[in-house]
Amino acid sequence: MYIYAHADDAVLAHHPKLNRQLFIKSLLRVPSSYFLLLPKKNTEEMPEKRDSGKMATSTTQQEAFLENGNIKLLSREMRHGSRTAHNMSSSSLRKKSDRALVSKIRVGFLRMFFTNLQEVLLGTKLAVLFLAIPVAIVAQFCNFGSPWVFGLSLIGLTPLAERVSFLTEQIAFFTGPTVGGLLNATCGNATELIIAIFALTQHKIAVVKYSLLGSVLSNLLLVLGTSLFCGGIANMSKEQNFDRKQADVNSLLLLLGLLCHVLPLMFKYAGKSPELTAVGTLQLSRASCIVMLIGYIAYLVFQLWTHRQFFEAQEDEEDDDVVADDESPVIGFWSAFVWLVLMTAVVALLSEYVVGTIEAASDTWGLSVSFISGILLPIVGNAAEHAGAVIFAFKNKLDITLGVALGSATQIEIFVIPLCVIVSWIIGIDMDLDFNLLETSALAMSILITAFTLQDGTSHYIKGLVLLLCYAIIAACFFVYKDSPDSADPTTLLGLSPSAGTMRV
Repeated sequence: MYIYAHADDAVLAHHPKLNRQLFIKSLLRVPSSYFLLLPKKNTEEMPEKRDSGKMATSTTQQEAFLENGNIKLLSREMRHGSRTAHNMSSSSLRKKSDRALVSKIRVGFLRMFFTNLQEVLLGTKLAVLFLAIPVAIVAQFCNFGSPWVFGLSLIGLTPLAERVSFLTEQIAFFTGPTVGGLLNATCGNATELIIAIFALTQHKIAVVKYSLLGSVLSNLLLVLGTSLFCGGIANMSKEQNFDRKQADVNSLLLLLGLLCHVLPLMFKYAGKSPELTAVGTLQLSRASCIVMLIGYIAYLVFQLWTHRQFFEAQEDEEDDDVVADDESPVIGFWSAFVWLVLMTAVVALLSEYVVGTIEAASDTWGLSVSFISGILLPIVGNAAEHAGAVIFAFKNKLDITLGVALGSATQIEIFVIPLCVIVSWIIGIDMDLDFNLLETSALAMSILITAFTLQDGTSHYIKGLVLLLCYAIIAACFFVYKDSPDSADPTTLLGLSPSAGTMRV
């Protein structure tokens, strides 16, 4: 087997301390019979006698890079092993940056800084929404109306969520597919997790519950319904099929999470009085959260090691050009890490603004906290990811769409929600998995309807329409449900009226 390699600038760019001579010497450490060194400009001029059967891999099919002075070969699977459905969905909103102007800067440090600035801030189609971030900060410090601060902060979170996904993918190029997959799984729903933690620190448990419940409902019904409906209309003449394996796994985990929500609710009804079962409900919720986190760890092992092929985004030949643009990092590891820390800090700042002004926005706009937390927050906060899922549904790539919608819902259900309960336990706040009768019923029906929708592995627009109609009626229910729980009163958190001790529905 012969491997054609050439000392190209693309390879040396990742190793600035190596010059072309050292690169060739490192190649020669391997027996020369396995290598055929080619000049940089003559890569395409392959000897005919070597092309006749002995060359197993060319530079366009299998790349080589230096690691500790040795050659390591990257297969296509290794290069794209960390590209999950979430990565593919987020990449649909990215745009290629023109570096013609930045490349004219002669000072190396400034050129690298402005290149990173261009890739991170201008490398997305949502770049114009970044303007809402400084306006929200100014509005907060100048004591503008709280609804303005809330709305601007919510808009500013939209591009930040997409950029966090971009930066984690850039880091994954250097850490490998497994670590990159773990990083993507951890940061995939960073916005919801940060908002929930800030709400917990302010004892706004109702906001936490409604926002996380709304994220699950929006992924299962709104995102998936819109994708199936639009994909069915755009591909009405084609048969729309998807792999059921991934949908089955996510449906099972969602049902596990649903069981952990239903049991504390039923435990409250099983006792003579909900006040007597309050402690038991809290303890059962914490035990259920530990079980869910164990299930999430098993899910990660299943997704990243044992059955990775179920969750990898399938790429067609017609997308080779797009993949080629995304298969190499555009910024360095430490640059991506620093930008990720900065973006996370800005997300935390805007999340604090959102949590602090949500009641004022509710009073000014005449909308209940349950509607704002359960409907508006999930829709606006994850708009970038949701738009990517719909775009791939238009292209008849339902596996990517399902990976985004079901993957996000599963991660929130069996990771973010139990993690919030454990965090509240640590900081001394009593948060349980009892989401009250109305909210738990909406969650149960949503999971069951979605599971029935995906059971045959085919799709058409009527399935998407039914899911959208289900979401519409749930949104209408939250809209008219004005009496949201008061986080300061533990009796109302248990679904009781403070005076009579009766169930509030």
